[in-house]
Amino acid sequence: MNATEAIYKAIKKSGIDFITSVPCANLSNLLKLVVQCSEKELIHIPVTREEEGIGVCAGAHLAGKKTAILMQNSGLGNSINAIGSLCKVYQIPLTMIISHRGDLKEKIPAQIPMGQWTKKLLETVEIPYYCPKTPEEAYKLVIYASELSTTMGYPVAILLDGLYWEYD
Repeated sequence: MNATEAIYKAIKKSGIDFITSVPCANLSNLLKLVVQCSEKELIHIPVTREEEGIGVCAGAHLAGKKTAILMQNSGLGNSINAIGSLCKVYQIPLTMIISHRGDLKEKIPAQIPMGQWTKKLLETVEIPYYCPKTPEEAYKLVIYASELSTTMGYPVAILLDGLYWEYD
């Protein structure tokens, strides 16, 4: 099982049936698989900004869907207000599958500041996060994060760094 397949299979196994996404090169193969799903299996709504994705997922949750967002960590800062004023206040669960740019193996200098702040920012807003190193670990952690998010009524994040994507 490669990196993309592990995440995709875990999404399906966990019962996630609604995904929003913001484009990201590291998530591109996963997005292709998500787009290929029938709407009966999985509804996918591409969004232009991360906070928009948080809001759309909140609405889908209120309509009975189990939700996830696929995004790059550079957009985490964009979504903090939506997480705090919507997810926190109204106990909205959400699995956040985040490509962690600006950390290991990064070649673009502009990605590095947010890469260094991502974990601290997640800790500040009290979002539990997990950093799988292998596809097998990612499979288990995505399922666990989805369950934990539902139990907590709050987002849980999976951070996928540059080394993780070497398994693709």
